[in-house]
Amino acid sequence: MIPYPGAKHLASLDSFTDSAANLTGLPMTFTSLDDFLAKGRSALAKCPIAVIFVDDDVELSSTIAHHQKLGFASTLLFLPPQLADWGNADGGVHRIVHSTAQSETVPQVLTKLIASAPPSTWFYWGYSAEYLVYPFYESRNINELLAFHTEERRDAMLAYVVDLYASDLGRHPDGVNLGSPMFDSAGYYSLQRHDRDGKPLDRQIDVFGGLRWRFEEHIPWNRRRIDRISLFRAVPGTTMRADFTFSSEEMNTFACPWHHNITAAIASFRTAKALKSNPASKWAIPALTWSKSKEFDWSSRQLLDLGIIEPGQWF
Repeated sequence: MIPYPGAKHLASLDSFTDSAANLTGLPMTFTSLDDFLAKGRSALAKCPIAVIFVDDDVELSSTIAHHQKLGFASTLLFLPPQLADWGNADGGVHRIVHSTAQSETVPQVLTKLIASAPPSTWFYWGYSAEYLVYPFYESRNINELLAFHTEERRDAMLAYVVDLYASDLGRHPDGVNLGSPMFDSAGYYSLQRHDRDGKPLDRQIDVFGGLRWRFEEHIPWNRRRIDRISLFRAVPGTTMRADFTFSSEEMNTFACPWHHNITAAIASFRTAKALKSNPASKWAIPALTWSKSKEFDWSSRQLLDLGIIEPGQWF
């Protein structure tokens, strides 16, 4: 059995999933984001804060448990109305009922949280069945990571979405297998990003690869990028745009002007789930693996060795 998340002092995959399944003691549910900001705004006083947008309940418990183990002070769980009564969470999780099906949900919610949180509050955002992985995460918690990144005068951190998927769709028809997931060990590339006038944007790139690249005929063109500013500070006046970039161009960069900075990854089953649930692709894709598929061992070293994530000056 592959250890999760790869360090001896953390739980094995078996005990991890057991603990995730036993989370209890749910706090109050907020009927909307406005309701949360009116009644539960104190949750924004301590950071870092994990913001998780829920597609469905697949691996939702493990998603929450993973980010709690990293050391996030609290978790804001945005649940679609049909999952409003989902009860597998503990007191550090704040349930907020909010439609998550629309693409504009993420920019609208995060822009409002930036405006509502104390300045410089650190946020992480991702979806259910996604897991933040950064250099040395096995032994260094999220507070250590963000303290160093703050010292580097950075307000945001670039991450790359690394698609995870099941090797055997007969046993795992939804494409999800937390125990022995596969990922693409090659096939990633980046393109220079340009502004509306065609001018290159300094230190900004559009990144592609993974399932969205291999099965691009099933992915809308505007959803094929795998770059994501997954960690950011609440900078007053900053908004998130429809393409998930920020109005502050410096926050969209992969590094500062003088040296490389840390980058992270988001190990994600989301694309695999979508490809195996959408009618147009479900029967057209008999397997998600290819010649460059490799078993994901949940270690940051694996991603560092492949050059997918960058430690910068943090050792």
